[in-house]
Amino acid sequence: MVALAPIRAPCAPGRTAGGCAECLARPFSVCAAVPDADLAELEALSQVRPLAPGEALFRQDDPATEVFNVSSGSLRLFRLAADGRRQILGFLFAGDFIGLTGEAAWVGTAEAMEPATVCRFPRAAFEALTAQRRDLEAALLSRAGAELAASRAQVLRLGGRAALPRLAGFLCDLPRIDPMRPGAPGQIRLPMTRGEIADHLGLTLETVSRALSTLKRRGVLSQVSLSELRVERPEALDALANG
Repeated sequence: MVALAPIRAPCAPGRTAGGCAECLARPFSVCAAVPDADLAELEALSQVRPLAPGEALFRQDDPATEVFNVSSGSLRLFRLAADGRRQILGFLFAGDFIGLTGEAAWVGTAEAMEPATVCRFPRAAFEALTAQRRDLEAALLSRAGAELAASRAQVLRLGGRAALPRLAGFLCDLPRIDPMRPGAPGQIRLPMTRGEIADHLGLTLETVSRALSTLKRRGVLSQVSLSELRVERPEALDALANG
């Protein structure tokens, strides 16, 4: 099991010395449902955990005794099959809450893709708080519903679709799910590798590379840097994603 010793970082990235009240991720998180006057109750339960790139927050099959809220950076969530193949279940960004489903053990491993911070809460204490706080409970239910809808959309996107529409849909979604760093208008930030995109979309690395090259050749995308793309023809990318 991953050791999660208590850590208090008074001025971690994404969360200032003012704690929950000044957390930059709060507007995108379930914590936004808690009024300012009541934040002390929530903050008393939380501990800030910084993560270095590649560091695991938890590992597959570890007991799920805590829940987490991402306050900065990004993580990959993946599961290893019996034959050793990796399946990327999703990517987590600021404001994402981890542990809504309440399994006894984690179904996958969460690792930081870049420097990140999370707020962690003991599951039992957090569940007791939500039982008392209808606003927080409602926010969690809403977030769980949104995640279920996103999972269904992902299944539909992957089912029987060619590589180009799969990739286009993924690229269209990224700016929306990484709200703290929208970047310049029309630019898409990619904290994950091409291989991780491939594992997430059920494609090979070579197929993802070819699809990206096709989008660039058609003038739909241009390369800003290794980790950033610019959408030159948004209507064409959207048509591919939804066609």
